[in-house]
Amino acid sequence: MSAIELTDRTAIVTGASRGIGLAIARALVAAGANVVVTSRQQEAADEAARTLGPHAIGFAAHAVDAEAASACVALTLKQFGSLDILVNNAGTNPAYGRVIDQSHIGFTKTFDLNVWAPVLWTGLAWYGWMKEHGGTVVNTASVGGLIIGPGLGLYDASKAALIHLTKQLALELGPKVRVNSIAPGVVRTRLAEALWKHNEDQLSADIPLARIGEPDDIGTAVVFLASAGANWITGETLVIDGGQRLVTPASHHGAS
Repeated sequence: MSAIELTDRTAIVTGASRGIGLAIARALVAAGANVVVTSRQQEAADEAARTLGPHAIGFAAHAVDAEAASACVALTLKQFGSLDILVNNAGTNPAYGRVIDQSHIGFTKTFDLNVWAPVLWTGLAWYGWMKEHGGTVVNTASVGGLIIGPGLGLYDASKAALIHLTKQLALELGPKVRVNSIAPGVVRTRLAEALWKHNEDQLSADIPLARIGEPDDIGTAVVFLASAGANWITGETLVIDGGQRLVTPASHHGAS
């Protein structure tokens, strides 16, 4: 068996009805895994699962809803018999501008979904399966969590917190569970559309690999981190940005 094969493994991917989440789910299925994809709306989750084939099912769960998250984990265990991989992908970026100009509502929404939800789902996965059987967790952070720039300070702070929590959880849950994160740059998604839609050529010219990211670029990296090929990697953040951080001003960084 290949070191990156995931046959007979089961994954949950939160926020997986489109964009990076759907690409991650697609890559996991292609590697042999069963996948439960979540979205706020059952119809969107079901449609995403339908595109993935018979090894995927959809589940409606707002990522910060503890009752829905618990029900999703229970269904996953009932349907597939294990929960080997958790991808905390759901995220939001409702605020733009200086941090001091943001509202408490925007702050709470951003940190609830980008920071608290991964803690919630990881705890449920741990107590529901991984504590006894082991597993892997991958958190979707952003290059914004590693640099400073204008406009996205609140979002970036939440991703920096997630990167820190990735290390903390890796320390607390080892050796049974490996916990890593990914930090995408500018990727062709709806969430990041404002960063690339009207200046893609300029952005691409500033990236050593000469293009913005595609969701599938992220999916294949997550498969690696979830696989036996990464068995001695935990607490790390894998930057996936085409080399963007090497040359691009901070103001052009990405949002996953």
